[in-house]
Amino acid sequence: MAVENENTAPVNSNFIRTLIEEDIEKGATVPRKWCGHPAPYSEQVKGVDDPARIRTRFPPEPNGYLHIGHAKSICINFGMARDFGGYAHMRFDDTNPGKESPEYVESIKETVKWLGFSWEHNGENDLFFASSYFKWMYQFAEYLIRTGYAYVDEQTQDEMRANRGTLTEPGKDSPFRNRSVEENLRVFREMRDGKHPEGSMVLRAKIDMASPNVNLRDPAIYRIRFAEHQETGNEWCIYPMYTFAHPIEDSLENITHSLCTLEFEDQRPFYDWALERIVPELRTPQYEEAKQILKDMAEGRDDRADAFLARVEESKAKLGIPSDPEVAMAEILARHGAESPLAADAADRKAAFALLNDHTENFTPVLQAALDVVRPNFFMLSHQHEFNRLNITNVVLSKRKLITLVKEGLVDGWDDPRMPTLCGLRRRGYTPTSIFTFVREAGISKSDNLIDMRQLEACIRSELDLTAQRRIAVLDPVKLVVDNYPADKTEFFEVANNPNREANDASTRKVAFTRELWIESEDFAEVPPPKFKRLTIGGEVRLMGAYIVKCESVEKNPDGSIAAIHCTADLETGNGNPADGRKVKGTIHWVSADHAVDAEVRLYDKLFTEANMNAIPEGSDYKDYLNPESVVVRKGCKLEESLKDAKPGEKFQFVRTGFFTPDSKNPGVYNRVVTLRDSFKPAK
Repeated sequence: MAVENENTAPVNSNFIRTLIEEDIEKGATVPRKWCGHPAPYSEQVKGVDDPARIRTRFPPEPNGYLHIGHAKSICINFGMARDFGGYAHMRFDDTNPGKESPEYVESIKETVKWLGFSWEHNGENDLFFASSYFKWMYQFAEYLIRTGYAYVDEQTQDEMRANRGTLTEPGKDSPFRNRSVEENLRVFREMRDGKHPEGSMVLRAKIDMASPNVNLRDPAIYRIRFAEHQETGNEWCIYPMYTFAHPIEDSLENITHSLCTLEFEDQRPFYDWALERIVPELRTPQYEEAKQILKDMAEGRDDRADAFLARVEESKAKLGIPSDPEVAMAEILARHGAESPLAADAADRKAAFALLNDHTENFTPVLQAALDVVRPNFFMLSHQHEFNRLNITNVVLSKRKLITLVKEGLVDGWDDPRMPTLCGLRRRGYTPTSIFTFVREAGISKSDNLIDMRQLEACIRSELDLTAQRRIAVLDPVKLVVDNYPADKTEFFEVANNPNREANDASTRKVAFTRELWIESEDFAEVPPPKFKRLTIGGEVRLMGAYIVKCESVEKNPDGSIAAIHCTADLETGNGNPADGRKVKGTIHWVSADHAVDAEVRLYDKLFTEANMNAIPEGSDYKDYLNPESVVVRKGCKLEESLKDAKPGEKFQFVRTGFFTPDSKNPGVYNRVVTLRDSFKPAK
């Protein structure tokens, strides 16, 4: 995977890259036509040769804001398309009205652009909405009904759930499973026309209620929903289920590689089933070509017939139970095996071709596999491949749970800097580059794992250590008065903007020095603890970049708190060490009281106390694990004058404190991006 834009580095190779290379090498992605927009192939074939070598897609549902887990999918889909001369589509899977909104659409678009990716390629705008395909999805649903592979079920949800079976027990057929094609079409059209209540019935695929994969036990593919859709209004009151819509969307868009996370792995057989069953409508030109090839093979005009029949035998698991022709083919194939191949039996050979020619629409799943002897991926169908999700410690990535946090006011909106949303990370100060690096280091595999959030923190810390300019900020100020410094004098010291040698930044800035300064309260102790190297009564410290000072006395408020610390400066030490050669071990930072900028500083920490939020005890509430110290607010902080015009998005290292950025929503507020150091060691 490569996840680079102009500012990033390529990501290492992975199994997805390998399978794409293999598909290209064997010719599984060509020849493809493209008419300029998504459509069934009867329209695509009128277009030009597809300018995209491969096509991928990022297909979020617009029902929330993108989180760090989505960043991985974005990087993979857009990065792979770029690396292989392809196009990546931005597609909104808006099949669930009532939970989706234009707000989420716009936020997703903006976030993908912020990450540095685009869905525009050589004048082609590949921004799409699944709702634009509803007419075709409905057409394909009716086709499945007409061919006997779908039916309207009027069982209640509880009845369907009870009859679905378990992982060890097969399901039970619905009492509506064998209603006639005519009746199914009539009732389905009544569903479309709004004549039945919401939840009263669904359209189900007719596959196998005894399948060991429960996702193939007649899954629902259409349901009734009386909700206004953000794109189509009230045009529809039935909507496709995502598992049915997803493969159709991919194929209408000529997607070659549908790259999904692992939770969709069990759905892949239905993904393939749906596309393979609707081939006559979805891929009409290829379907007609297939019928001619079958006829030529049956009549001896195509010498690939024997190899084809061998592939039919290998693909017999794709035969469906509901179809009589498929049952007949299964009976033929049952008489053959490795020692008695179908191709060698003249009578069964003839019978097999007769079934294939007379009932071609029933055998499209088998043909998709068997016609590989003619060309790879004969029907040019999309294929799904899965990779592991990005699971991170101390956060939840469930949209449902994130929405709850927002709605209940437990966080400051979707862009709260504690949230794992990309807008939250952006507000906190994370950069696209740091996120790309994190995704790369997390890796891509076929098994889920849990990545330490500190690895992400290490990525942004390493980046900002080289790029962020240093600034002085006092978060818990106490006044320091230099008694022997003129009250009306201001001098300026040259301070390095970034002393990190690897940063190669030789620039400096001027910092004002006056009689009254602000220092950190923790940098002074009347009764110092062991090994304390900062300011004490009678002790000396270096004021960073300025003079050595000696504490002479302490001025206190009536309540006993410190009002001011009084000291004297060795005014000969502004540019170096004392003339007498004495050593001063401690150095503290400071801000001129006359030039300081007042600010509020927010110190962010992990949102949840439990590392693996997916493994909390059953029955417990994830909100019980919210970290009460996930944000510590420091008011009355004093910042150096150069920060008065700082803009959101700019990053600074507050010396000795951490990396910070101005908050995008609250002027005068700074968010801590990350601490200066951590014990965590990033992966090499």
